[in-house]
Amino acid sequence: MNFKKLFASPKGWGVGVALGVGLGALLMLDIGAVFRLDKIGLGRLGGFGDRLGRRLQQMSYDLLFGPRPVTIPNDAVVVYMDEKSHEELRQPFDKAWSRSLHARLVDRMREEGAKAVVFDIVFADHFTNTLEDLDLARAIKENGKVILAADWVREGEDRKAGAVTASGSTTILPQEILLENAAGVGTSETLPSPDLYVRQHFPGAPDELISSLSWSAAEFLGAEATKRPELKFRQRWVNYYGPPLTLPRVSFWKAITTNAEERVKSGTFRDKIVFVGAGMITAFSGERKDEYRSPYAIWTEGVIGQKFYMPGVEIQATVTLNLMRGDWLTRVPYLTDLWVVLFSGLVFGFALPKFRPVPAALMAVASMTVVFFIAYYYFSHQLTWFSWFIIAGVQIPVATLWSIVFNSISLYVQGRLMEQSLSMYVSPQQVKKLKKNPAILKPGAEKQQLSILFSDIANFTSMSEGMDSDQLADLMNSYFEISVNQCIHPAQGTVVKFIGDAIFAIWNAPEPQPAHQELACRGALLLRDSASKFTFGKSGKSVRTRIGLHCGVANVGNFGSSNRVDYTALGENINLASRMEGLNKYLGTDLLITSDLYSGVQDKFVTRKCGRFQLKGFEKEVEVHELLSAPDQAEVSKTWREAYEQALREFEKKDFDAAEAGFHCVLKLQSSDGPSQFFLKHIVELRLHPPDGDWTGVVELKEK
Repeated sequence: MNFKKLFASPKGWGVGVALGVGLGALLMLDIGAVFRLDKIGLGRLGGFGDRLGRRLQQMSYDLLFGPRPVTIPNDAVVVYMDEKSHEELRQPFDKAWSRSLHARLVDRMREEGAKAVVFDIVFADHFTNTLEDLDLARAIKENGKVILAADWVREGEDRKAGAVTASGSTTILPQEILLENAAGVGTSETLPSPDLYVRQHFPGAPDELISSLSWSAAEFLGAEATKRPELKFRQRWVNYYGPPLTLPRVSFWKAITTNAEERVKSGTFRDKIVFVGAGMITAFSGERKDEYRSPYAIWTEGVIGQKFYMPGVEIQATVTLNLMRGDWLTRVPYLTDLWVVLFSGLVFGFALPKFRPVPAALMAVASMTVVFFIAYYYFSHQLTWFSWFIIAGVQIPVATLWSIVFNSISLYVQGRLMEQSLSMYVSPQQVKKLKKNPAILKPGAEKQQLSILFSDIANFTSMSEGMDSDQLADLMNSYFEISVNQCIHPAQGTVVKFIGDAIFAIWNAPEPQPAHQELACRGALLLRDSASKFTFGKSGKSVRTRIGLHCGVANVGNFGSSNRVDYTALGENINLASRMEGLNKYLGTDLLITSDLYSGVQDKFVTRKCGRFQLKGFEKEVEVHELLSAPDQAEVSKTWREAYEQALREFEKKDFDAAEAGFHCVLKLQSSDGPSQFFLKHIVELRLHPPDGDWTGVVELKEK
């Protein structure tokens, strides 16, 4: 595709952007289809897409456990047949334990008043009529709350003698003498996924010959979830309360020892569901250990760098507690999950390519964070999860990558388009500078608060009179060179235009400048001081530049015709700044600012209030200040400034005698003070034509 030709005009540019956005949305939609159509076999990448999609969905479940606070249930205890118990009870590692030990444990649970005892141990060995079998059978009968484990072997696995066989599976039951005295029986199978994670409840064999151990225990204990048989095989997801060994646990030998110092204190098992099973390292020789991975493994393994497993008995206890409490996790319906993934893909695929790489990356990070917190909220508060990781882990990053690729291609073309547009009204030398600011090209204008400067050379007409035009042009170029390059530009101002000998400059446009008022004052002081060192022609006269500053809202942008535009600012506040420059002529000052600008810089510069004026053509009065210097020169003018301020207060109170005396005092301290001379003349007029009774000291100017 010829991108350069496509983007060669504004219309083509719009088409190109639409194309990029459309491709991004289509790409994200396709990703969603690949990774979430696995259920109905429509994954676009076949088996690989299905496997990857399932893995991403599993991570949507796994990753939410890590940030969640650990909950320690107080209604269950796990008794572990751990390594220490093997040693203390002198039980071999490669054979079944003495059943008399289990009988002692069951007796203690009866004495303690445990709610139930759930064995995650299959007592399938046949020591017929042995004293140990009889002892355990007695204990189970007397307790009356013991749930035993069976072993459910699917087709293709080894079968043992004494098993109940159903189509495709074999169920190995506990020894008959034990089974007939038990309160219930259930298979200890957990059906882990190939990565050994146990994520879903296993309610029992599909043939319904036997329920799972957790379901049987919950059913015996009267869990609400087990009272509706038709809901037995609904999909439930394990809600782990914490990483391995989170549930309260006791070593087997400490539960049955007669040593008072080592024995678990009385009351530990009262009203608790007690689960009994192997610890993580106690599997018999040649057997697979009864341990699995939980979602916390994805966090713990990344920290400690090794596999981290959970004992099967703790998983059985967790699932049982889920059923008892009704706090298992639920996945949103398939179609809802699918539409969420597809819709999110469309949104991010459509939105992100519209932004440049840095904003797109920031939006991507923010969006991934938002998606995570939404998923976490539903997970923690609604016990529901959906395939959020497909969105946050794949769709958003890929959409961001596409945004970078697309914008990298289009950025060059857009730059060429900008050069073409700029060349219509600026010189080639200015194009490279201006194209860095695309806002310059936007048609029309916008309202913006500006700091506005107008300057003018005092007595320019008389100074230039009789001067050769070429010489005058050279002098003015030199003057503007100093004014712009040594004064306004160093203060980050923008020169809008030159009007004869006047300069019109603004701050806070085209780019925002938080300190624009301060910058404008610095630029004005530089201009005042630098211009005074400039001599005008052969006469050698020093140039005196009068400057007016104001801060206010104006329309700023491109104004002009269809084939000629100027970047400028318009509005009443522009006119007021110009009038401030003209007011210098009446007051004999060099640099006047309005109170609107003064309010933002009053503590950063040395100023004095000159008075309040009613300018011709303006309805509202204007409070005017003179900008004198930087703060380090405050002491130089302090005495006469204070004298002037006192005289001005007397003037505004209509005490003209006191004001007159005050202004004369100022002139003794500062003989050339223009505002004092102005007010002395004005007092004479006011005595001839006294002001109205409600006069507040405002000076009305009849001329511009």
